[in-house]
Amino acid sequence: MAFVTRQFVRSVSSSSTASASAKKIIVKHVTVIGGGLMGAGIAQVAAATGHTVVLVDQTEDILAKSKKGIEESLRRVAKKKFAENPKAGDEFVEKTLSSISTSTDAASVVHSTDLVVEAIVENLKAKNELFKRLDKFASEHTIFASNTSSLQITNIANATTRQDRFAGLHFFNPVPLMKLVEVIKTPMTSQKTYESLIDFTKVLGKHPVSCKDTPGFIVNRLLIPYLMEAIRLYERGDASKEDIDTAMKLGAGYPLGPFELLDYVGLDTTKFIMDVFQENQHFMIDKDDLSSLDVLMSTYTKKIICVWGSHNQVMQNNFF
Repeated sequence: MAFVTRQFVRSVSSSSTASASAKKIIVKHVTVIGGGLMGAGIAQVAAATGHTVVLVDQTEDILAKSKKGIEESLRRVAKKKFAENPKAGDEFVEKTLSSISTSTDAASVVHSTDLVVEAIVENLKAKNELFKRLDKFASEHTIFASNTSSLQITNIANATTRQDRFAGLHFFNPVPLMKLVEVIKTPMTSQKTYESLIDFTKVLGKHPVSCKDTPGFIVNRLLIPYLMEAIRLYERGDASKEDIDTAMKLGAGYPLGPFELLDYVGLDTTKFIMDVFQENQHFMIDKDDLSSLDVLMSTYTKKIICVWGSHNQVMQNNFF
């Protein structure tokens, strides 16, 4: 009898596990909104791993440039991956490109997609307006995800009626090369949605890490204060930009120094993330914490970035 009971319990347990897994969305069709560097990269890796992709942006010209950039990136990948078999490399490129279609009308293409990944400008109002509109046209099962690097996912999801099917998928630049994806689960994100996105990122060949919906998530929460302190070190005259970069590359083993990284990320993007941190201090630090962001990200530090950024035409928004 005990044996029969144990068998029954194991059977029920296995059935429950199988049932839970069956409820997960297997992402096959992906719609990427935004044909910029990040959006094009996400579209590329999704198409290269067997997904059908629709890349959406405002104009055909933008989409043509995006598609050209994807093809060039794919050929670089193929040259390395199929070094001894160029024909197979050409076939890989053509097959991947054939899996990517484009559109200037997001609402018309989301009705049959499994996942919408948004990679547009870092502006809450713009993101809210986009998702509010798409929410009316997307299928009930469709998952929405934002690639925002700093905005709170909850604030974006609130524009829709599918908060349980909404999460953050923060990829890193360049998407085809960077293995990390931060999967952001809000208090409203369902376990089914979360697990579906974890599975999706793994299929892409990425390494997902999980984080709550906290400002900056994991990487930027740690990275931005480091970059700001590098600027503070430089503005005090303690060391040159070049020596600070060299010190961190040779002493800490970083591939880029903080100023090289600031140039790569973009001072405008960095400044935007700093502003988001400032606005969300109450989520990030204890009231009596002496390491307040008001101290770390001083007005003068932000002014330095603004000054450098104001020389866009001459400096190309860079330190170097």
